Amino acid sequence: MMDSQQAAESLAEINDVARRVRQSLIYGLASLMMIMWGALTFAGYLVTYLSPRHAGYAWIAVYVAGAAVSVAISAYQYSQSGVRTFDARMLLAFLFFMAFGFFTCWLGHFTSRQMGTFWPIYFMLVYGIAGLWVGHAFITIGLCVSALTLIGYFFIGAAFDLWMAFVNGGGLVVGGLWMRRS
Repeated sequence: MMDSQQAAESLAEINDVARRVRQSLIYGLASLMMIMWGALTFAGYLVTYLSPRHAGYAWIAVYVAGAAVSVAISAYQYSQSGVRTFDARMLLAFLFFMAFGFFTCWLGHFTSRQMGTFWPIYFMLVYGIAGLWVGHAFITIGLCVSALTLIGYFFIGAAFDLWMAFVNGGGLVVGGLWMRRS
């Protein structure tokens, strides 16, 4: 028979295991998304650096491919675990987030270099905020990519887009691989 102290300890252990399983599921899905978006972002910045005339088309292709693969990864994850990771609230949150970003860019009349700085930092803000709930890896990734983006903005000249290919795209891939090990 258990006394109240043993029961409390058992419940605490159960809660700890549940928290670790939830974090593992989140990290698993997030790592796949980060690696995929990192590779696409790397390609987008590389095209922007090598062929600035085609940058607009490249980024449209990045966004369309990224959205399609994100939906496929979420659907696959749901079929494997039964845990829904994307619902109408997530869609609305993403649409509000993007609308605010576009409004800020429109209001600010950013140059292409400023836009190349704003969007990664804006997305890394979400990583930092998510990290407050789901794990410190998100905070670390968000802070590192943001800091390196600002270093590039202020100190890297004409090679800024190439810098961002490695910092943003490469940073997401490395972060995704790191999360797979966490």
